[in-house]
Amino acid sequence: MIARAQDGTLLAARLLLAAALLPTGIARALNVSGFALTLAGSGMPFPNAVATAAVVVQVFGPLALILGVLPRLTGLALAVFAAVTAVMLHAFWQYVGPAAVAERTLMLADLGLAGGFLMYALTGPGAWSWQGWRAGQIGERPAPQRAPVKAAGKSSAARGSSKKSGGRAPARAAA
Repeated sequence: MIARAQDGTLLAARLLLAAALLPTGIARALNVSGFALTLAGSGMPFPNAVATAAVVVQVFGPLALILGVLPRLTGLALAVFAAVTAVMLHAFWQYVGPAAVAERTLMLADLGLAGGFLMYALTGPGAWSWQGWRAGQIGERPAPQRAPVKAAGKSSAARGSSKKSGGRAPARAAA
């Protein structure tokens, strides 16, 4: 029961994290040249290459996140993207007044997303994902393994040993 709740929570977290980037990525993919012009206007070097790379990350990263494909690579790539975006696009120290507050808020939101992506890279996608499906985890949870019970043969005194008898192995708590 707890495992299902954990898998459901991980799926919900993946969907929420993807929702933060995917709509913008799709909008930018529909107008890459306009996005490149915006980047060029802000003084970004190689705006066409940067715009193309950003669109690829913002579209395929969230899709990989939703599906649970390559969680470490996806999580790290999206975390780096969010952190770089925070620093490059939300330089709040260049503003004063309400504009500085708004840019600082946006920067902190992007850094929070980077933290969420790092947590995803560390925890993985859970059983309700492509990775879980490939591992055969969906719908079935492996039963806890029990230690084999040794057959009661000769007693240790009869074998000439001073060890304790081989009896039953102590039970372990299932994690």
